[in-house]
Amino acid sequence: MFATSKIELSSSAVEHNLDFIRNILGQKSKLSCVVKGNAYGHGYREYIPLLERNGVNHFSIFSANEAYEVQKNTTAEVDLMIMGMVAGAGLEWAIEHEVHFFVFDLARLREALGYAQRVGKAARVHLEVETGMNRTGLEPEKLWEAIELCREHPEHLQVRGLCTHLAGAESIANYYRIKEQQKVFRRTMNALKKHGMGPNMVHAACSAGAIRYPQTRFDLSRIGIMQYGFFPNRETLIHYLTKSEETDYPLQRVLSWKSRVMDLKKVGAGEFIGYGTSYFTNRPTTVALIPVGYSHGFSRTLSNQGRVLIRGARLSVIGMVNMNMMAVDVTENNPAVERGDEVVIIGNQGELELSVSSFSEYSDQVNYELLTRLPSEIPRMVVD
Repeated sequence: MFATSKIELSSSAVEHNLDFIRNILGQKSKLSCVVKGNAYGHGYREYIPLLERNGVNHFSIFSANEAYEVQKNTTAEVDLMIMGMVAGAGLEWAIEHEVHFFVFDLARLREALGYAQRVGKAARVHLEVETGMNRTGLEPEKLWEAIELCREHPEHLQVRGLCTHLAGAESIANYYRIKEQQKVFRRTMNALKKHGMGPNMVHAACSAGAIRYPQTRFDLSRIGIMQYGFFPNRETLIHYLTKSEETDYPLQRVLSWKSRVMDLKKVGAGEFIGYGTSYFTNRPTTVALIPVGYSHGFSRTLSNQGRVLIRGARLSVIGMVNMNMMAVDVTENNPAVERGDEVVIIGNQGELELSVSSFSEYSDQVNYELLTRLPSEIPRMVVD
């Protein structure tokens, strides 16, 4: 009710992006929406129902805590898959609630077995294979140990999936590395099939993988950034446009971020604005104060660089971005800016747009970082 800014989520953009993704994936690869990081900053409470409304029933998250938050905001029976941290009470909860989870070390598998025996339910595990990412994943000898343990306890350890993670599919610089990963993964798949251990679900593709490496679209594709209206990077976008012979950007941004002018101040020439001496006025300057700062996710690195939209004009942030406030030069605005005027930080106003990508270029952040840093305290609301 009293927030200094708000985030709007476009329901029509969600529908459009999901249609685009499903067209890319085709009929054989099921869509799993990656909603870690508070749904990439979009907010679980508001965003998850939008996905459900559009037929999404599989969600990938990083931790048991995130799985719990997603579950709270679902209304139907859905599949949840934890790709990262789950241990202790969180692991027991996951097994009890039939949540799927990655296994990339034997300790987790043994712990899962103990909890499954105690709960009286089978753990639904996805064995993650180390193919060259060198982050999480079972090395070949550990993978076979894991499989043997699952074979010994079929009533408590169900192998529901085999998976891996691509090491930078968005960049052509990683082409050889990704190709080698695919070879390792396919060899592992074939070896498992020979031993009668073909899992129910094989998955490797992320947003970039689904676009650049169609052969990684197995039974399931874990799609993150594209559902929110962004390509992983400019290189992936160019690859898609070239291959598809399209010219228009095919996705729609779901999120907009808006505030209002809090105050106005006239400052004479030869004065400093805000903390320190980073901005010096060389003319009489009218300053608009916006109640958004780095505590709200507007990075301090945007000091003297950032832009906002007010009254249909693209205006410059001047001086240092504070914890809760920033200053904007509105000297040349006609008509003059007034207190209470809408300020667009991300989104459209009139014919102008501030995209997340251009916003993040100023602050040296990737889309992912900027979005997930938006505090959960900022109210989200769904619009058409």
